[in-house]
Amino acid sequence: MSTFSAKPAEIEKKWVMIDADGLVVGRLASIVALRLRGKHLPTFTPHVDCGDNVIIINAAKAVLTGGKREKKVYHYHTGFIGGIKERSAKAIMAGRFPQRVVEKAVERMLPRGPLGRRQLGNLRVYAGPDHPHAAQNPEQLDIAAMNRKNARSA
Repeated sequence: MSTFSAKPAEIEKKWVMIDADGLVVGRLASIVALRLRGKHLPTFTPHVDCGDNVIIINAAKAVLTGGKREKKVYHYHTGFIGGIKERSAKAIMAGRFPQRVVEKAVERMLPRGPLGRRQLGNLRVYAGPDHPHAAQNPEQLDIAAMNRKNARSA
């Protein structure tokens, strides 16, 4: 027996759509990161982008558990001396781009480097229910049904 190693020409990418309405952000991000890497496939190869294309809709309706909505802080730097800034998750979710909370959660679960950046390019996150990828016929993935802890009602 020899170890199977997939080649980029042999990879068949699927399109998967996830509705994030009421889903817990961290649990959603871990499942999405697994799908983007391709670790759910028996033909997973660590050095090849063999994951699916993932579409997340209703990202603005994803929930953070516990006190994370008020206490979780995102840092960024302006590029100037002493220019470190911070925003809470509550401020980001109430702002113009609430989908960034989900994007950052997934991004931080992927490996750092050229392959991780390419895999992150297969993720599309939309704050509302509309998306422009209907022509790809994405398969619906129900994450709330996988585990009762994946979804929060209140």
